[in-house]
Amino acid sequence: MIITLAVFGLAVLGGALYFGKKKFEETGPLAQDATVVISSGAGLSGITDRLSSKGVIADALIDEWIFNLGIRFYKNATRLKAGEYAFAPGVSMQQIMTDLVEGNAVTHSVTIPEGWTTAQIVERVREHPVLTGQITDIPAEGDLLPETYTFARGTSRQEVLDQMKAAQEKLLAEIWERRSQDLPVASPEELVILASIVEKETALADERPRVAGVFVNRLNKNMRLQSDPTILYGLYGGEAWQKDRSAIKQSELKAENKYNTYQIDGLPPGPIGNPGRAAMEAVANPSRTQDLYFVADGSGGHIFAETYEQHQENVRKWRRIEREQREAERNQQTQPATSN
Repeated sequence: MIITLAVFGLAVLGGALYFGKKKFEETGPLAQDATVVISSGAGLSGITDRLSSKGVIADALIDEWIFNLGIRFYKNATRLKAGEYAFAPGVSMQQIMTDLVEGNAVTHSVTIPEGWTTAQIVERVREHPVLTGQITDIPAEGDLLPETYTFARGTSRQEVLDQMKAAQEKLLAEIWERRSQDLPVASPEELVILASIVEKETALADERPRVAGVFVNRLNKNMRLQSDPTILYGLYGGEAWQKDRSAIKQSELKAENKYNTYQIDGLPPGPIGNPGRAAMEAVANPSRTQDLYFVADGSGGHIFAETYEQHQENVRKWRRIEREQREAERNQQTQPATSN
């Protein structure tokens, strides 16, 4: 009799385990995509309640019990990670467990354009709807690396800024190590200053080494850099490019300004923005030319010159292009509307 009961008990236990395993692995009840936020410290019971309230697992005692038991059977009760999770229709309990253990959370991102000032970057980070908390430590100009950063829900704004700063420090150290040894920049900080100017002078990646070469040549000859963006940064700081300032006024050019490279020798006292990788690489290994001047060519690029006479001719060409563009705009604005 005792043996019979034992056999029966084992059969019942085996059946329960088989049923539980099958239930744990089979398609779940979720009918449409669902996003669930698992908060830190929720615990297994709290996570189970959250999943069942969202319909990811069935809102039934037996299903919750199987989910809890399955997590414990695989010894994962303390390994479930907080975060924002996206679950597909029919997701199984086993896949839910895998996602929570591996931390396959939804990631969000923020993209920082090259050359942005720290003020612009801080504003974008502050406005991001997913990031949390206040910014308590604003990095200095030039200390942040512009690129796209990914993060999980719950990440703080300060953490993202700290990540940008750490990325800049790491990259700058690498670039400084492989720089040309005859550069007229004495430190990584000076490399960033010059790269920030190069960044603002051209948006074309293939031009950056040549623009950097012009500035390196000028520094080597003790010529002033004469870069227009330095004027604007010196007058308006981090707000310099939040408005259209394509044309520099004579009053701005002549105003006393410690960043104005028409007025000062050498480099300005600090960066005028946060340069990207390409601009820093360009300064570290600039083009080897005799160029000392460049001016816009009307197509988004620049024309380079070795002598002032060549440069003056290029400037005259650019002025003609500007006049033609303005004339074309005026003609377009004065053309009468046509009717069908």
